[in-house]
Amino acid sequence: RPAGGQGGGGYQGNRPAGGGGFGGGAGRGPAPAPAAAAGRGGQGGGFGSRPGGQRSDNRGGDNRGGDFNRNGAGGAKRKDNDFNRRFEESGRGGPRKGKGGKNARGRSNMPPREKIDNTPKKIIIRGEMTVGDMAKLLHKDASEVIKKLFMMGVMATINQDLDMDTILLIAGEFGVETEVKIAVEDTNFETIEETDEEADLITRPAVVTIMGHVDHGKTTLLDAIRETQVASGEAGGITQHIGAYQVEVHGKKITFLDTPGHEAFTTMRARGAQVTDITILVVAADDGVMPQTVEAINHAKAANVPIIVAVNKIDKPGANPDKVKQELTEYGLVQEAWGGDTIFVELSAKQRLNLDGLLEMILLVSEVNDYKANPDKRARGTVIEAELDKGKGPIARILVQNGTLKVGDAFVAGDCFGRIRAMTNDRGRRVKEAGPSTPVEITGLTEVPQAGDPFMVFEDERKAREIADKRSIKTRQESMRSNQKVTLEDLFSKIKEGEIKDLNVILKADVQGSLEALKGSLEKIEVEGVRVKTIHSGVGAITESDVSLALASAAIVIGFNVRPEPRAAQAAEQEKVDLRLHRIIYKVIEEIEQAMKGMLDPVFKEKVIGHAEVRETFKVSKVGTIAGCMVTDGKVARNAEVRLVRGGVVAFEGKIDSLKRFKDDAKEVSEGYECGITLDKFNDLQIGDVLEAFIMESVER
Repeated sequence: RPAGGQGGGGYQGNRPAGGGGFGGGAGRGPAPAPAAAAGRGGQGGGFGSRPGGQRSDNRGGDNRGGDFNRNGAGGAKRKDNDFNRRFEESGRGGPRKGKGGKNARGRSNMPPREKIDNTPKKIIIRGEMTVGDMAKLLHKDASEVIKKLFMMGVMATINQDLDMDTILLIAGEFGVETEVKIAVEDTNFETIEETDEEADLITRPAVVTIMGHVDHGKTTLLDAIRETQVASGEAGGITQHIGAYQVEVHGKKITFLDTPGHEAFTTMRARGAQVTDITILVVAADDGVMPQTVEAINHAKAANVPIIVAVNKIDKPGANPDKVKQELTEYGLVQEAWGGDTIFVELSAKQRLNLDGLLEMILLVSEVNDYKANPDKRARGTVIEAELDKGKGPIARILVQNGTLKVGDAFVAGDCFGRIRAMTNDRGRRVKEAGPSTPVEITGLTEVPQAGDPFMVFEDERKAREIADKRSIKTRQESMRSNQKVTLEDLFSKIKEGEIKDLNVILKADVQGSLEALKGSLEKIEVEGVRVKTIHSGVGAITESDVSLALASAAIVIGFNVRPEPRAAQAAEQEKVDLRLHRIIYKVIEEIEQAMKGMLDPVFKEKVIGHAEVRETFKVSKVGTIAGCMVTDGKVARNAEVRLVRGGVVAFEGKIDSLKRFKDDAKEVSEGYECGITLDKFNDLQIGDVLEAFIMESVER
């Protein structure tokens, strides 16, 4: 029969080269490999696909390694020496559809397919993801993403998790814009810091808290400000007590928080609620600075909010505003006329004198600080007060701090959840929505939350319930933890502030002389950059207010010749605040010095506790290599670290994975006893190896 056409080129020498005809012509192999390799392009064809086919050339015999395929056997050695031919150069086959053999490669007469680039211009990133997920998002093959990572010096597999920085870098490498939309970590929503576009922000009213000593006129001042706002025609001038009020001055609003004293203010701060923008410190002109005034100053400073001093009762006969200003300079509050930066306003709340002056100063501070919020998002805020009402059930008075709260919204407040059934403003009127810095009373809660609890709106009630349940479980777990008091050592992690470490203390003493001496001595102590910071000091017993300030400021309370009040002791026990009571001044100094030495990063020293020799090894599937050892000196402990020494060279250093005596787990094995040891992530144990067990001990500085 007539010989077939030229056979298709073999691919890399491992496939048959014959054409599909009834006897092939000369095939051409592609690669510059020795001709003897199996399946090279052959001179002469294979057998035909029917019986009786014959070779076209007598020399076509060498079928070494040739594969049979449907159409013919492999041909003989390649004769052509042109090694530079590529496998695309293929001829036409025999009668079988006029094409090359089944395994013929290359289609020189077909135009190459165009690659369509469908990489997106922009992607939305909702958190960390795997390499595979990233590839899908970019409409790329995972191998392309892995290649990019490799070029960036990162070895990765398809299932490897990528952090946010790497994701953004890869997107940039592919020229794709990114928008990050991180889902709120639902259970800890109060810790999420949301960023807003400047264009979305609007100016919000400032939130003002009034503080001061008892009987200095805090409540009178707040009532006076409110009365100037309440229209006489409104239902008998009655306003609802919701713990916060809004007043309007020159078309601008100010929100006043009516918290019962600075203790409540600090309790809320201790719970993580930063609600106040400005503090007004009320001081009576006839009375001057009193102990609670000093406490209020320290609480406001600890919260890092601006202070406006309202010198009240200037209408009284014994009023001496200059004396008040002089006394306050000792606490760092110096009026602007004397070169300071504190605003002082002289007024009389009872006689309604100069209230406008105070309000204008509040507006001035607001303008300078430019308080802003985004109203076009889900509402977040803080619970100011909450109670169980006989008619309405659990009610909460809340301050909306961001977003807009609407009737019907599902929300979580602390560990409670609900859906807003009704909202009432500070005038007792029903409202449909409340924007930033607006105080409202809400109903629709399942339980009564606590003052200072964070508040946030979620998409539906099912989600809100799920988050509230998770939060209550977390709260229970935290309260079930050790009931011991916090020691100085426990506070160190909270106290570290950058390079300088401050030890916050609250000092209480029996007399002013002792207090000054103690304060002076403590503030002189400095151990390698660590220093004592007195955030409050006073004469008299340790009060509940001291404990709440200590809790909010991560401080230690030191009592010198004084005792805590029963309620303060109870609060300290409950909140795990460290109370230190002393009668000798040098003991206080000694204890604080030691604590400060403990605050420094400890220096560790290695101590070898024993040696064990490997006498036998056993390989166990799923466990690894177990070393049968004899403890030659000292002891080997389960919690110790080990060093494997082989011929005087350290082959491994790490942890013991398991230590057994016969079949039982052992804490430690002493000299002269046998034991079984497996090492953490190390299996190359050999007979004769020596295991050196050691522990790290901290050295006192």
